[in-house]
Amino acid sequence: MESAQSKEVLQQRITELEAEVDIACRVRQELEQKEELLKLFIAHTPAAVAMCDLDMCYLTYSRRWELDYGLEDRDLTGQCHYDIFQDIPDKWKEEHRQCLAGQSLINEEEDFPRLNGTLDWVRRELHPWRQPDGKIGGLIMFTEVITGRKKAETEKKRAEDKFHQAQKMESIGILAGGVAHDFNNLLMGIQGRTSLVLMNSEPSDPHYEHLSKIEEYIQSATSLTGQLLGFARGGKYEVKTSQMNELIRKSVDMFGRTKKEISLHLKLDDSLWSVEVDTAQIDQVLLNLFINAGQAMPYGGDLYLQTENLELNQMYLKPYGLDSGKYVKISVTDTGIGMDEKTMKRIFDPFFTTKELGRGTGLGLASVYGIMKNHRGLVNVYSEPGNGSTFNLYLPASDKKVMEEQTQIVGETEESSPLTILLVDDESFIQDVGQEILEHLGHQVLVAGNGMEAVKKLEESPAAIDLVILDMIMPEMGGGEVFDRLKSVDPDIRVLLSSGYSINGQAQNILDKGCVGFIQKPFTINQLRQKLREIPSR
Repeated sequence: MESAQSKEVLQQRITELEAEVDIACRVRQELEQKEELLKLFIAHTPAAVAMCDLDMCYLTYSRRWELDYGLEDRDLTGQCHYDIFQDIPDKWKEEHRQCLAGQSLINEEEDFPRLNGTLDWVRRELHPWRQPDGKIGGLIMFTEVITGRKKAETEKKRAEDKFHQAQKMESIGILAGGVAHDFNNLLMGIQGRTSLVLMNSEPSDPHYEHLSKIEEYIQSATSLTGQLLGFARGGKYEVKTSQMNELIRKSVDMFGRTKKEISLHLKLDDSLWSVEVDTAQIDQVLLNLFINAGQAMPYGGDLYLQTENLELNQMYLKPYGLDSGKYVKISVTDTGIGMDEKTMKRIFDPFFTTKELGRGTGLGLASVYGIMKNHRGLVNVYSEPGNGSTFNLYLPASDKKVMEEQTQIVGETEESSPLTILLVDDESFIQDVGQEILEHLGHQVLVAGNGMEAVKKLEESPAAIDLVILDMIMPEMGGGEVFDRLKSVDPDIRVLLSSGYSINGQAQNILDKGCVGFIQKPFTINQLRQKLREIPSR
């Protein structure tokens, strides 16, 4: 009886053990399956992940880890991390020790030198993993190569900086244009009065030399406002199809005569596309760059000029707000002292100069920037201290052909026939001096202080008025609208445009509509005399 009972207890125990073994087998299978799934998950995760034990030996890792670190042909399992990366920085080893002590570490951004000498940027995370008993069993490393993102962020920042710089320059350009316009009007009054006094003075007059010096100073001031106008928005006047090679040769020839200690080297593309430019302002751009190069080479050096045709895409031009297409590139390279990055960032700012106080206006390169912008082009610079500088100019190419200019020879003493001239200007002092100058030249003068008054005077006697000298910038009704109104009254009326400033290319628009010419304030009596000689007869 007792034996049968013992046998039954034994059988029950065997059944329980079999059940426990079955459960243990299922648990083991589940653990093995989960371990396999974990390895599969880690292997195929798009992140670079590696799992190590306390000795920093690999337990498992992702394919991305292999790819990111050039380990595709190696089996890392069981190998020590420090044997694989023998040049690992000490600071990273210290971070591993901190992690194995229980600390999680996250580094959002740091550099990672490759064995081939290149440099990548990575984001790293270190987390300890624990065994079932709660003890730390090793660490898990997560890394992400963010070089592409880093470059994209840098490019975005560079584009934003260019945009903000363009906005700043635009605002300063508007201010510069307004100042230049008002200043040129004042210079016109001074120039006119000085010219009138000189016309009635003999060289023996004790004041003659002083007046001549005043004219010289006015010309210097005019040159300064010319720099401002170059920087100002829309400050270009007479645009025509031109060949940059010819403009460069003329400018280089003039510069070379004054700077014999500088060797000039030209590499000009014979098949260069034409451009549509205000030649006087492009001459100013080249001269400013040559002067800048000369100052960078006070003891002599080499100046290289190169032209070539390029097609620029939208990606390159987007930060500048320009259209993709064909461009003519002009490179001006010197072997001078060069510039550091801080100076390059400000080189086109108006009134910024590296010269000592009182030795420079800081307008030369600012006007280069403004003139190029006004021509829907751009300028950039590359330089290093001690290694010279290169300025690259880009101008939109034109499909028009360059036309040869016909030069009209006019005798020095030949005067235009007496005319009845309507002088239109909103500044009373310019009305006064302009009337006196024109009368001195033998013309009859009518004066209008605004556009409405000018239109009314023409309506009253259209046949009597031979020519209108029209100010460009006036309140209420600007020069463009006045021109249209005058032409509606008398389609054959001849209009000579005059201004100290042109805004948004309106001067060229009026010239294209049939305006007979343009004269910029301040002008001398002789300049006005010559311009009147060139006016075609009705």
